[in-house]
Amino acid sequence: MLQIVYISTAQPGFAQSDLREVLEASRRNNAAVDVTGLLVAGGRRFLQVLEGPEAAVEATLARIKADPRHRALVNLSSKQVDARQFGDWSMGFELGGVPGAGDLNAVVANLVAKLSDRNLAAQFLGFAEIHARAA
Repeated sequence: MLQIVYISTAQPGFAQSDLREVLEASRRNNAAVDVTGLLVAGGRRFLQVLEGPEAAVEATLARIKADPRHRALVNLSSKQVDARQFGDWSMGFELGGVPGAGDLNAVVANLVAKLSDRNLAAQFLGFAEIHARAA
């Protein structure tokens, strides 16, 4: 099973309604190809992990890279894993930097508390900390 972690930036004009549309489509598309993961949005930056069958994860990432709504996608890690970190989530999601979204640090800490991969948890916690300070 392949696990990829990447970070990207939304294009100017990307609205929260766009993010909700992306999330709904991602959940539907990912569930159809057995891809799970987590997406955390901090302002205009996104940190996402995708995991599942190698071909499905690579095709999902290719689709994301081709999406004109974001830019500067940087692959932070790509590795084979024995087990999913995000169980049967078609796409967990948390939003930060938006009024009423709650404390991004606390939300992300709760989401990654049970991960067995402490490095993966640290990536999300660091992302949340940086974006919570900037909000």
